[in-house]
Amino acid sequence: MTTSPEVTRTALPALDYTRTVDRLLVHRDALGEVFLTDLQPVDGDGYAAAAQLPRSHAYYGDHLLRPGCHDPLLILEACRQAALAGAHRFFDVPSDNKFILTHLRLRLDQPHLTYVGTSPFRLALRVRIADRKERDRRVTGLDYEIDLYVGESLIGTAAIGLRFKTPNGYLTLRLNNRDGMALPSSASYPAATPGAPLTPHLAGRANPDNVVLLDATVVGDNAQALLRIPAHHASLFDHPQDHLPGMVIAEGARQLALFAALDIRGLAPSKTLITELDVRFTRFGELEDDTVLSATVPRLPHAGAGEVVDYTLGGALDSRPGTGTTLPVHVEATQKGEVLCSFDLVLTRVPA
Repeated sequence: MTTSPEVTRTALPALDYTRTVDRLLVHRDALGEVFLTDLQPVDGDGYAAAAQLPRSHAYYGDHLLRPGCHDPLLILEACRQAALAGAHRFFDVPSDNKFILTHLRLRLDQPHLTYVGTSPFRLALRVRIADRKERDRRVTGLDYEIDLYVGESLIGTAAIGLRFKTPNGYLTLRLNNRDGMALPSSASYPAATPGAPLTPHLAGRANPDNVVLLDATVVGDNAQALLRIPAHHASLFDHPQDHLPGMVIAEGARQLALFAALDIRGLAPSKTLITELDVRFTRFGELEDDTVLSATVPRLPHAGAGEVVDYTLGGALDSRPGTGTTLPVHVEATQKGEVLCSFDLVLTRVPA
């Protein structure tokens, strides 16, 4: 369902954008990686949050898209931070608990309202708890549904799933997953992953430090690449990790989707924005194992009555009335043949 432009912000408390929240609430080491500025209770089922998105950022701002939009993964990161902070602030999840990401979803219905302007971007979030898991009167998991507002306009929705583990419970889980092998740390991981990095502009990037794909290839309607582990990247690995963060895999999926869309359908990254992302994580991604990303760009049906097919250099895009120009891409991440997660993304061509 597409959100009507007439839908406006529901009654939310006044939100403060003057300073960021405590970085420990959002599990960040660097203050520059904190985007959440406020949390306010609304009712027993949820709360409101505010985030200020920067006009310039070494990672989130490094895109070729023209006209420039705020990175959808930055919007999703703001949602993730709102979920983390809300778990601590409103549901008494202890600060020493480990947070496990189970799913992410983002849909932008009005991407034109995310254009980078002349002032920092104010995002308001209405966070609802769709499912709450408890054991022995302790909250062990929360599934969030989030409405995203810019000014008075509802621009999209997001969803996040988190599970909470005590330090001992998390260690037991991870050791069982690793057959008893000690947990690694990204802090001691090599600075370079073997392989040929993708040329930045093919993934919509200008800075090669932000490219996370290696040995990318295309065969027919399918693209494949290895995930480069940027263990010393200031944003993707803000602090040491014992596994692949979900947002790092999401970045790899985004870049492979853009590469596949360009090579297979001729859709330029400078005119392409992710407007939908849906992923469920089923396994931990290990730092030591190769992560293979595989993308499939489905063949679109021929135009029927009342449909218009828009041809690019690489083939047809879906331009049916009411959809805009969109391209679905499916991306799967595997290690040792086992699926870590599967992404369904929708790429949208942004008008000049």
